[in-house]
Amino acid sequence: MMREIRAAVLRTAKAPFSIESAKLDAPRADEVLVELVATGICHSDVAIVEQILPLPLPLVLGHEGAGIVREVGAAVTNVTVGDHVVLGFASCGACRECVGGHPAYCDLAGALNFGMRRQDGSVVIYDEKSQPLNASFFGQSSFATHSVVRAHNVVKMRRDIPLKLLGPLGCGFMTGAGTMLNVMKPERESRVAIFGAGAVGFAALFAARLMGCRRIVVVDRVKSRLELARELGATDIINTAESNLDEALAAFGGLNRAMDTTGVPSVIESAVRALRIRGMLVLVGASHEQKFSTDILHMISGRVIMGAVEGDSVPTTFIPFLADKFMRGEFPIDRLSAFYAFDQINTAVADGTSGKTIKPILTFQ
Repeated sequence: MMREIRAAVLRTAKAPFSIESAKLDAPRADEVLVELVATGICHSDVAIVEQILPLPLPLVLGHEGAGIVREVGAAVTNVTVGDHVVLGFASCGACRECVGGHPAYCDLAGALNFGMRRQDGSVVIYDEKSQPLNASFFGQSSFATHSVVRAHNVVKMRRDIPLKLLGPLGCGFMTGAGTMLNVMKPERESRVAIFGAGAVGFAALFAARLMGCRRIVVVDRVKSRLELARELGATDIINTAESNLDEALAAFGGLNRAMDTTGVPSVIESAVRALRIRGMLVLVGASHEQKFSTDILHMISGRVIMGAVEGDSVPTTFIPFLADKFMRGEFPIDRLSAFYAFDQINTAVADGTSGKTIKPILTFQ
């Protein structure tokens, strides 16, 4: 049976979301029905709105959901009705990358996360006129009151943690922390730079602190975010609205490890120039400009530029790890989060885009 839900639908690129009545298909044998408590708004959602990542419309976005399991399919064994869960990205669980501990690089990642349908092509959400909506975004489309998700891609959580905070652990916070902990792996004496003081950048900052890094510089152009970064563990800050980035990075002493969350070519080029021998730059952000240039001879020195997806994390273990660190006061995501009612989604998107809010989170009454 179809379930009546409310969903935020993007019908036109670069336009506001509309809150609409919709119909959600019932979960199948390997799926669960989750009633959303909250869902984060991620840069990837905004990238679809802006068509930096073009996907077909109309579309139900959202991929940082957290909620309560309300129904389970006959073959589901990892969660039961009433469990608190975070919804992770979609992966098959069976290919070489998934079995090898790298589900973010699943052979079917494109189809499962951006195919807008189940793997068999069936529709998950219909609008109130019974017309199909593109959905299953990151396997969840959590800009809705309810979501049908493959059980493989939900993560059971402790009940003593405020569930409304946890959704962004499924993407933005996992990406930042995972890239630092799983990919960059800086040593204590490393000089580490994080370009962009958004949710991903702050998660990377917290992770660098967990690793005991003694020099961490955060780069941004929003003064309030840089001040917060200093308060939460950055040893140095660079305000690109006030300083020449190349000169400031040289004064910092060059970089052993760097992460770019901005996707801005000029920022990336400065980061490359600042890499020390055998230094590493990891790219996790995208913008409208998608090409940059560098000096080949500079790179023939053990320097590395690479991209990372979801921090190369295994959600079933990494998300609970981050939640535990939050409870110990070592991963203070509450300092970054602001809550908005579901029908305030367009305000939340605007506040996140302008820099007013670091991590907007929608809550469902």
